[in-house]
Parts: sequence; structure tokens; C-alpha cells
Amino acid sequence: MGSHRRLASSGFDRGAGAALCVMSAAATALGVAPATATPHDDTRTKVDRLYEEAEKATEAYNKADERADKLRDQVGRAQDRIARQQDSINSMRDALGLLAGAQYRSGGIDPSLALLLSDDPADYLDRAARIARISAHQAGELEELQDAMRVLAQERAEAAKKLLDLDRSRKAVATHKRTVERKLAQARRLLNTLTASDRAAYDRASRSGRDFMPDFGSDLAPSGRAAAALAAAHSAVGKPYVWGANGPSGFDCSGLIQWSYAQAGVAMPRTSQGQRHAGRQVPLSEAQPGDVVTYRSDASHVGMYVGNGQVIHAPYPGAPVRYDPVGMMPGATVTRV
Repeated sequence: MGSHRRLASSGFDRGAGAALCVMSAAATALGVAPATATPHDDTRTKVDRLYEEAEKATEAYNKADERADKLRDQVGRAQDRIARQQDSINSMRDALGLLAGAQYRSGGIDPSLALLLSDDPADYLDRAARIARISAHQAGELEELQDAMRVLAQERAEAAKKLLDLDRSRKAVATHKRTVERKLAQARRLLNTLTASDRAAYDRASRSGRDFMPDFGSDLAPSGRAAAALAAAHSAVGKPYVWGANGPSGFDCSGLIQWSYAQAGVAMPRTSQGQRHAGRQVPLSEAQPGDVVTYRSDASHVGMYVGNGQVIHAPYPGAPVRYDPVGMMPGATVTRV
């Protein structure tokens, strides 16, 4: 573990001062550090910043989309409950209506029971104290109906609120999607301003052949599920970064982690922020294979520790799932699931 700690700390120190985002870290790892700034270096810096901003917007999109999915399920269940409750109320009203008819035919109808036949149930509920004038059996049935109608009113109010929340979440999804697409379009336009040779150098730095299997050392995963998730992540190496995707043919950073742990039977949050808190946090020096590593103060990027100071992650558009030093970005936080 001693050599592991040295490697992890060294990688972190290298990346913390050099990277604004994964692309900057990739250049650092390759030793691409020009002595003097040039116009295309400024373009690269701007592209790096846009990719970082797009990644943050992607995680916001994922969060809003996850919330919208949950709300859709909740609304659907609420509507089912409302329909069942309404059927039950209708049956109770029908039964009491038959009772009222029988009373009428036998010589009259109690005025309180007649309230049930009103077109305004709320008016009936407001004057429910009249139940005391009805026989004990009828009173019990009317109280049951009253409770059912109150539950139904509450269910409808809650469903209406969820529908409003769902509409807001859908709008948030659309807003974050537009932000991501705008940032990525700006990055592409900037990249297109580079000369052919500069663009080729940039692509070599960003794509760097880190899809080969590095030396992971002798550390073992802390659990069977971590080992299974790690194996799944290894199988995703070389697959493309696709923002908003969680596999199996493409991934964004948090999508890779969610998918990998899903293969181990573990349900992980959709966002990198949620994944930071999906387990017990441990020091970077104690990271073990399968641990989740989030980056930056806002946890807007995430990868999986593979051992020997390395992580596997989905970096950014144009770069496939690959291995990089654990210190590729500042603010690394390690979570054991």
C-alpha cells in the first residue's frame, strides 16, 4: 500500500495545478507543456473551458432528467390511486342512493341522507355533522364516504403539484440540453479555427492511446460488487463519450459509473454529485479498485479507481472511455460504494 500511496499522491499533485478539465490533464500527462503561449494555445484553453462548462451542464441535465423520470412515475401511480379511489366513492354513493330510495318508498327519506344526493359534495362534507341524525349503520357508511372523499381530494392536490413539478423539470431538462449543445458547438467552432497541424496535435493529445491496459498494481477491490463494477468499466474502454448517455454503447462520465455498478447489481444515482455521496468517503491515499473518484468542488466529473494511481473514465466528447492518472483534475474525492 505504501507504493500505492506514493503513486496516487504524485498523480494528484501533477494534475491539481495543471488541469482546468480532463483535456488539460491529458496534455499534462503526455508532457505537452509549451514553454511560451501562442494563439492556438489560447484556443485550446478556451476549448478546455467550454468542455468543462458543458460537462457541468450535462450533469445538471442528468439530474433534471432523473427527477423528471421519478416524477413521471409518481404522477402515474397517483393517477391510478385516484381512479381506484373514485371508483370506490362511486360505489359507496350508489349504495347509499339505493338506501335512500328504500327509505323513501317506506315512508320518507331522512333530510341528512338527502344531502348525499346533492350535486355539491363539498356542501355535504361541510355539513357532515348531520350524520348524527342518521341511524348508526348509515352514519358509519357516511363517515367512510366522507373519509374517502377527503383522501381523494388530497390525492388530487398532490397529483396536481407533482404535475407542476414535472413540467418544471421538463423545462429544466430542455434548458440544460440547450446549454450543453451551445457549449459543444462553440468548442467545435474554436477547434475549427486551428490549423490542420495544430488540430492534429490537439487530437493526438486528447485521444492519446490510453485505452491500453496500464499496470494496476496488486491492490484488490474491497468487495465482490466493486470487483464486478470494475470489470464492467474495463469492458467499456474505447467506447465513445456521449453526453447524457449511460451505456451500453456510449457514456458520459456519470453514466459510465452508473452502468458499471448496475452490472454488479448496485443501483447508483445518475449524477456525479449523487455518486459522490453513494457510499463511505475514504482518503485518496487509501483508494482501492472500484472506488468512485469525483473531481472539482462541485463533483462535476467522476471516474473509477483501477489501482496504481489510475482511474478509468469517460473524459469528454471526442475522447473514448480510457485510463488516466488519478490526479488528472483538482479536488478528487474518493467514495467506497
